[in-house]
Amino acid sequence: MNDEVAWKTEERLWLEGVEAYDEIVDPACLMAFPSMGVLQATAIRKGLEGASRWRSVAMTGRVISRASDDIVVLGYTAEGQREGANPYLCFCTSTYRAGVEGWKLVQHQQTLAR
Repeated sequence: MNDEVAWKTEERLWLEGVEAYDEIVDPACLMAFPSMGVLQATAIRKGLEGASRWRSVAMTGRVISRASDDIVVLGYTAEGQREGANPYLCFCTSTYRAGVEGWKLVQHQQTLAR
């Protein structure tokens, strides 16, 4: 996974919803969100059904780390906007692992920036 593909994949998870989630997220994925705690993939998927999607996301301060040939870690500041809501600003990390089914998200974490 080159840098461009990694960032486009990450953006898809913010903007595209359930279809992107089903394609990209590993069933063993863990995610940590402010005020929601740590969630497993099944609970996250259920929460996406019927939820309003992000209208836009800006990812700044992008950092990418390659722990090995099959692990990519992204770090960035995200500012997401939903229709009729205040902007959401957070620091994020996401970890992708290559496997027989391609690159899958195995970890995602958000920390409120304000």
